[in-house]
Amino acid sequence: MHTSVKNVNASKSSKKSSTQTTISRFFTSANDSSQPPAQPGIKRQDGRHEGRGKKRLSDGGMSSEKRPKLSLSVEEECMVTPSTLDKMVSSRASVSHATLTRLKDFSCPGSSESRASDQVRKMEVEPSVSAPQQHSVMNSYNELEEELKEEPIKIKQEFSFSQFTKNTVIKKSSEEPGVPNRRTKTVYTPLEEQYMEIKKQHADTVLCVECGYKYRFFGEDAEIAAKELNITCHLDHNFMTASIPTHRLFVHVRRLVSQGYKVGVVKQTETTAIKASSTNKSSLFTRQLHALYTKSTLVGEDVNPLLKLGDLEQAEDVVQDSGNNYLMCVSESFDKQSKELTVGMVVVQQSIGDLMVDCFKDNVSHSELESRVLKIQPVEILVPSDLSEVTERLLRNIALSSVHADDRIRIEKRESSMFEYPAAMRIIKDFYRDTPHPAVGNQEKGSYSLCMGLESPIICCLGPVIQYLTEFKLEKILLCSSSFKRLSSDADHMQLSAATMKNLEILCNQTTGSVKGSLLWVLDHTQTPFGKRLLRKWVSQPLKSVIDIQARQEAVAEILSSESSVLPSLQSLLTRLPDLERGLCSIYHKKCSTQEFYLITSTLSRLSAELQALMPAIQSQLSSALLKNLLLDTPQLLSPTHNFLKVLDEKAAKTGNKTEMFVDLTDFPVIRNRKEEIQSVLSDIMEHRREVRLVLKNPSLDYTTVSGQQFLIEVKNSMSSIVPADWVKINSTKIVGRYHTPFIVEKHRRLQQLREQLVIDCNHEWINFLQLFGDHYYILRKAVCHLATMDCLFSLAQVAKENNYCRPEILEDKSQILIMAGKHPVITTLMGDEDQYVPNDTHLQGDGKRAMIITGPNMGGKSSYIRQVALVTIMAQLGSFVPAREASVGIVDGIYVRMGASDNISRGRSTFMEELVEASDILDRATSRSLVILDELGRGTSTHDGIAIAYATLESFIRDVRCMTLFVTHYPPLCELEHLYPQLVGNYHMAFLLNEPESTSDEEEVQPEFITFLYQLIEGAAARSYGLNVARLAEIPESILRTAAFKSKELEALVNSRRKMVRLLSDAWSITNKEALLDWRKSSL
Repeated sequence: MHTSVKNVNASKSSKKSSTQTTISRFFTSANDSSQPPAQPGIKRQDGRHEGRGKKRLSDGGMSSEKRPKLSLSVEEECMVTPSTLDKMVSSRASVSHATLTRLKDFSCPGSSESRASDQVRKMEVEPSVSAPQQHSVMNSYNELEEELKEEPIKIKQEFSFSQFTKNTVIKKSSEEPGVPNRRTKTVYTPLEEQYMEIKKQHADTVLCVECGYKYRFFGEDAEIAAKELNITCHLDHNFMTASIPTHRLFVHVRRLVSQGYKVGVVKQTETTAIKASSTNKSSLFTRQLHALYTKSTLVGEDVNPLLKLGDLEQAEDVVQDSGNNYLMCVSESFDKQSKELTVGMVVVQQSIGDLMVDCFKDNVSHSELESRVLKIQPVEILVPSDLSEVTERLLRNIALSSVHADDRIRIEKRESSMFEYPAAMRIIKDFYRDTPHPAVGNQEKGSYSLCMGLESPIICCLGPVIQYLTEFKLEKILLCSSSFKRLSSDADHMQLSAATMKNLEILCNQTTGSVKGSLLWVLDHTQTPFGKRLLRKWVSQPLKSVIDIQARQEAVAEILSSESSVLPSLQSLLTRLPDLERGLCSIYHKKCSTQEFYLITSTLSRLSAELQALMPAIQSQLSSALLKNLLLDTPQLLSPTHNFLKVLDEKAAKTGNKTEMFVDLTDFPVIRNRKEEIQSVLSDIMEHRREVRLVLKNPSLDYTTVSGQQFLIEVKNSMSSIVPADWVKINSTKIVGRYHTPFIVEKHRRLQQLREQLVIDCNHEWINFLQLFGDHYYILRKAVCHLATMDCLFSLAQVAKENNYCRPEILEDKSQILIMAGKHPVITTLMGDEDQYVPNDTHLQGDGKRAMIITGPNMGGKSSYIRQVALVTIMAQLGSFVPAREASVGIVDGIYVRMGASDNISRGRSTFMEELVEASDILDRATSRSLVILDELGRGTSTHDGIAIAYATLESFIRDVRCMTLFVTHYPPLCELEHLYPQLVGNYHMAFLLNEPESTSDEEEVQPEFITFLYQLIEGAAARSYGLNVARLAEIPESILRTAAFKSKELEALVNSRRKMVRLLSDAWSITNKEALLDWRKSSL
């Protein structure tokens, strides 16, 4: 019976049939959980619809014009009633019960009724069916018909773009893949099966599969590539597919990674000639995952194809690397007894070798975590799957804060079990004890012992980071203990909270999020990428060590004042340097190209030689200890590059020819032996030329090469009769024919095998060569850090010279901020040469007047002034000169800022709640050596409550915390604190000129005052804020302004009368005699 069914199907597939594919084959139901989802693609039951003619669906004879409606995203319903089913079955002959049983697997994965109807619709004609068998089938049909009488059948289609491929594969189980087509005898092609096997292991990865001269995407990966890369996606066999040329791989990988995808590059691991000589020469080329890339792991030849300096920067369509490609791993633990949240953190930048760890206690608002994320600005965050909702919401809000998708942080969730202490400790133990690495020598044991001393939350992060980076083959950077640094050290660096980083616009402006308009933008005149990264650290982590600050100041001062020719020569050396830090790390990971290696090593060797030539002048002409230490050590640190550069052939290195890479093969015996074998074969072929000349009777005959075919023997067609019969004709023209003798065929095949084997051997030796160079990685990296420090010092000197900055005095034991004629560095730079910014003085003494209450009209310059004080303090402690005539700054351990008004809907906080949370955080963290800046605290609630909260908070900073405080307010009662603490508090306001309009009795003619801003800070409190003047500047209609002015005077008169009444009553209580009563009566009149 089965044989007859197969014969019928085979006969029907050999010609075009009017019988159409059933429409149920194109529908799936999302409600049937018992059936696994179909693979992306539509597979027909056989090959009879493979032609290019119009294709029709079987249900109702739908025309080919209606076929594209299947790709619409609207749900379609197909109604099948019992009467319709009768007509369908009556027009067909019956099939056997066994066939019906086999066909039941091809049912629509919907309800039982739809499966029954689908069985009936799929019946095929079988002429040789006996009467008893027909009776059996009709009985089965009658049972189905009884079920169908209950209600109509609804078959719903749910749209998936990747479904519409050439064939639909509806599988009940993985062991029953469906009916194979006649040509391939399988559901999938070998390449598709190979792709599916790799995809199964990397389901979350977009795979680029190398196929000859291009890379291909399949299925959903092809749809993603088509969307993000703006390329064509089309149907091929069972999957949608898209392709890109091999030489553009780095462009498209970077684009996909910038959009947040994890991208895998799958490459062929076999070569043509070697495979042709193997036993599996007719099978598919083997392929395996070569590299993985995410935003934080863009290290490798595939994404950095550096041919010469500036190539990557000059390519307009290449997504450039961000300044910091940090990977951050976060874990948290909550102690229910103490109700404390402890956060562990590991931060790694694989491309340059940075590794930082941190462990800290956080509050309810997670301000500590937020400040670190904003300071580091990672491109990828690794978190456990059971991360708390509050932390996850915070990280998600930060990740989505960028306007551009390619700037957003990628969040990778991993199994929570990996973040448990026992699992993480096991990973760390295996990694540091079992990983041999000669580059770090005995430092591995030091790294392991160092890890044992880390806090448990950090251990819980370090284990997953090791496991994650191992997937990308970048774990080597974690081996050396010298890479471990503390992210935030209270003893070494000034603390800058998240609100401080945002409100002071230290790394980016608040308007567009770009660097322009920030403090970093003002100070950054660096010439190298590694110098730019170091300066960013300096700006976000000001120093607290007076010795280190003064060392930087002395170096900057000498650069500005020295007339020596050494410093200009050193500065010229730093121009147009490649990213040495990133290049060294790429070499260390053994992922660099020959071009990049030669560029990095030749640059380092040149720098070493030129610095060595400047040694006498450096020793005699420079006085700064920091400059001399940096410059005198660098040539010796760079010296190992000379030996590696001598081994390389420059031309071969620049062209990427690894077979001719090494000049001296003494240390490469494998390559030498392979080349000797190749030379032996070439000699045999050249000796064979003598026999060919005798056969053809042509003593001057020589081999020719045409279109890449070597050792061709050209014979004129008129002489073809003398060509031996066993010669192989390769190609010909009208005049000549070109042949290979059997000897040449054999030797040429052997030559190709040896050449391909030589390439493999050279690649292997190249990796070993990089391994040897990697042994000097930490020494060379130290030298590059010295160069980066020089670049930063030159940058600070240039800023000071261009803007006429002064050198501030740094005091260690005294808490004070004294600034004479200080300016806002960013606003001054933005204004350019106009020089219209009004300078102001600042006098804050920790043991004297340590609080300034600043009032004045709106837009009078209050916020700019308090930002100016904070930025000048930061600049002073990072070692820079400052925009002032004179400055003296005591060491500040932290700057805490609360300004602006904005709610936080994602955390369920109103504007006022957000203000108080920030104020509470400052009260908890500030010390007597801190600088606290509060801008209009308490304005988000009623006047009385706002004044009360602001008053109590300011008094606490003055009396209890005893920190230096700048408090901006529009509440006059706060100025009374000067009377309570005359030695500690001073009232100030921004000066202005008041032009009052002429008074009139007509209430409708009342006009608001005209204000001229002077932007000068003077002593004393301002009587009013003059908000109506800002309303006029905002172009509020005149009628509203007049009404507001009248109402303002009315309210002011009411308040003044109440104040007068209170004062009179207060004086009346103090009357003790008749004379005082008479005096009081006269004054009240």
